[in-house]
Parts: sequence; structure tokens; C-alpha cells
Amino acid sequence: MVTGNFTTVVEFILLGLTSRQDLQILLFIVFLTCYIVSLIGNIVIIWISSTNPRLHTPMYFFLRNLSFLDIWYTSCVVPKMLNNFLSVKKTITYIGCVTQMFIHITLGGTECYLLLSMAYDRYVAICNPLHYSNIMHPTFCIRMAAASWFAGIVDSVVNTVYTLQLPFCGANVVDHFFCEVPTLLELACADTSLNKTVLFFWAIVIAVIPFFVILITYVNIISSIMKIRTTTGRRKAFSTCASHVIVVALFYGTVFFIYLRPGKIHVSSQDKMATLDKMATLFYSVITPMLNPLIYTLRNKDVKLALIETTRKKIVLWHK
Repeated sequence: MVTGNFTTVVEFILLGLTSRQDLQILLFIVFLTCYIVSLIGNIVIIWISSTNPRLHTPMYFFLRNLSFLDIWYTSCVVPKMLNNFLSVKKTITYIGCVTQMFIHITLGGTECYLLLSMAYDRYVAICNPLHYSNIMHPTFCIRMAAASWFAGIVDSVVNTVYTLQLPFCGANVVDHFFCEVPTLLELACADTSLNKTVLFFWAIVIAVIPFFVILITYVNIISSIMKIRTTTGRRKAFSTCASHVIVVALFYGTVFFIYLRPGKIHVSSQDKMATLDKMATLFYSVITPMLNPLIYTLRNKDVKLALIETTRKKIVLWHK
């Protein structure tokens, strides 16, 4: 659309992961498999933790929220990416780009605080077990989950509004596989220093602060675990936290690489850092949501037992 002496962008071209045509079908198969595994894994977690009484605890309430979030997290990115693998014209409308960006930021911000809520749950369970049921009562858990979603939405509204105020008047080639704020800022035909400052500030509020609170929480948890006299007791306490620690490390490591790197937030497609940006974003947006159910299932005896019990009951019902 032409406005004045410049053209207003109405659609963006997504370059994707690679320009090599011979890899498109292979990548389509790989990421379709990842998407299916992610959907099945997270749906199973929600189903098992909802239907099995042994999993009706605060820990699994937050895990259900995480699985629900991961379903939408990967769904706002992967379907469009799969479509582009098979398309000659790899475009996304301006509205579609903004919608994708808004959803992705919301879910990312929510996950940061949801992981903090899960860490607090483990802290109370291990450091204050006698008062666990009084502290982590259902109403309090719902409020913590709601606060996590609220934080994600506020983060998304602020960054989306600031991005929408920028004029996009010519360049429309996005060197990425989806519409991420740092990449879009490079296409704006205006000064984006304020946007980058706002993005960095909210990255601290949404990601850095929860991460350091999680670290402090686990320092106290480890201190309490080391006071347990029996080796079996210490091992059991560590095992209840191991899955969450792995998820936190995978998620925050890549998020920090994208949003808290000094200097320029993003670089051109000719720089190797652009490829690293894509890989890091791919990891926390696609791979981590797929791994989360596997991490919690394979390392958690309660989930495995609940899965076996529920499966046996279903088999018995089918035979009847």
C-alpha cells in the first residue's frame, strides 16, 4: 500500500531456517514429527494429571498449566513454519505477523513466571513440609497461575504496542521463521532505540527477576536437602526438583541469549549470529515444549505410575 512517498508494508516474507530447496521436505518431516510429539506429550500430561487422583496436587496443577501453555507456544510458530517449507511464496500478512508476535510474547512471559511458581511449590514442599497444604491451597495456586498469565499479557501488550507504533515502509524480508520482535525492529524505517530499551527492560522484569528468584529458591532448597540425614531422603528430595531444574535451564538459557545479549539485539543474515539466533529461538519455541513432557514423564515415578494405572483401566473398560 502506497502512502505519501513510501510504501507501507502489508505483508512480510519469512526467510525461514534455510534457503536450500533440497532441505525443505526433510525439515518439514522433522518439525512435523516434533510438533506431533509435542502435542501428544502435552495432551497426555494434561489428561493424566486431570484424571488420576494421585496427581491432584499443586505441583501437577502448575504442570497442567505448563503443558497447556506449551501446546499453544509451539502451535503459534510451527504450523506456519511447516506451511512455508512447502510453499514457494513464504509470506505472512501484517496482521498475521502481529498476532503471532503477540501470542508468542504472552506465552513466553507467562512461562517465565509459571516456572517461578513451580519453583516456589518445590520450596514449600521441601523447606516447609508441615505447612505445605495450608500454604499451597487451591485458591493460592490459582492466583499464582493467574498472575503468571497476567504478567505475560502485560509484557506482550507493552512490546506489541511499541512495535506497532513503528513505520514499516519498504523492507519486508524477515530473516527468521516467525515474527519475533527483535527481528522486526531491524526492518523499521525509524529510530528503534526506545523500542530496544523497552524490550530490554521488560526482559529483565519478565525473565531475569524470576530467574534469580528461582536461583535463590533452589539455594534454600539445596540447603534444606543437605540437612536431611538419610541418603534415601536426600535422593528423593533431589529427584522431585531435577525435572524442573532441567526445564528452567533449557528455557532460560536460550531466552537470555536472544533478549539479553549486549550490543545489537539482532544482526544481518550474513552474520553467523543470525543463524545462532534462529537456533536459539527454535530451541525454546519448538524443542523445549516437545521435551518438557518427556522430562517430566521419564524422570517422575508418580506420572509413570499414573500413566500405567490409567492405561490399564482403559484397557479393562475396552475389554468389557
